[in-house]
Amino acid sequence: MTDATPPIPFHPTPETFVGWPMPPSVPDGMRLELSRSKLLDGAEGEFENWMAMLHERYDECVATLAAERMAFEATFLNKEADGSWWVYHLQLRHEDSPGLRPDNDLDRAHIEFAKRTKQRGWEELKPEFLLVPDAVREAVVRSAEPPVVT
Repeated sequence: MTDATPPIPFHPTPETFVGWPMPPSVPDGMRLELSRSKLLDGAEGEFENWMAMLHERYDECVATLAAERMAFEATFLNKEADGSWWVYHLQLRHEDSPGLRPDNDLDRAHIEFAKRTKQRGWEELKPEFLLVPDAVREAVVRSAEPPVVT
């Protein structure tokens, strides 16, 4: 942090927050979410270990998407003007997504890395617009549908 740049405050959204209303450009039944959280001081290396674990277990990560009713997820890291590091997480999911499942080994590892790496909670940014071609829109909606049980 520099003397000229005050620290950026972190105000996690309350756990009771049900989410922002979706703009009309988001398909019915879907939720577009961009969340951010501040990394713990000095946790950049552990964050890189976390992302390396997810890359090493990429096929396993993809396999969890259907049960979590996720169309896609993306994670970004940004160093802010005050020198702090923030993780941003973008996802498009079905509104009934259960999220991470602690009964799953990969999700447990994911949760443990989060505890060691970032501040508890997320700030939820308000979605305003989603632009995707029809073919992509149909694919992401289909990918977040409940798994077919036979």
